[in-house]
Amino acid sequence: MKNYYDLLEVTPKASKEIIEKAYRVLIKKYHPDLYHGEERIYAENKSRELNEAYRVLSSDFLREQYDLELEKERKFNNENAINNNYSKKNNKFDNQKEQSKAPNKKQEKEEKPHKVGTIMSMVDLLKEIFKKRNRSEGPRKLQKEDKIAAVLTLIIVIVIGVALWFIPFTHSFIRDLIPF
Repeated sequence: MKNYYDLLEVTPKASKEIIEKAYRVLIKKYHPDLYHGEERIYAENKSRELNEAYRVLSSDFLREQYDLELEKERKFNNENAINNNYSKKNNKFDNQKEQSKAPNKKQEKEEKPHKVGTIMSMVDLLKEIFKKRNRSEGPRKLQKEDKIAAVLTLIIVIVIGVALWFIPFTHSFIRDLIPF
């Protein structure tokens, strides 16, 4: 996954104003009209990457999703690095580990990062919100996470409903579900 913060040369805690200034400076620097030949192709690609980074980081919702996915990837990479260091130190036990883990490999499912803005990334975000929920007994106030979860769930249901609306053999079923 590309690190949009590094691409725009800002820190992850940068405000929208700083991100916008950095974007404007870099987009002027890499404007394709300033270059010729192979340099122009590089500038066009760089401009596309900058536009994509700015689009994601300038939107609160997309930035929050991106930060969550970036954090997932960092944790995954850290776990892999720790496992690699551990296995390098304990080479004589590697074969025994592999043999004991072989039956479990089929059961384990690797998490693949989803693109920002996809339905699966929204579902992953919902899963994270529900995992972090406070499971205390009794009534509680609605928290920010609950509101986000409700909105994301509603968006997912609407997208699925619209998709089913355009499928010919499910059109009449969806039409019967809508009360108006």
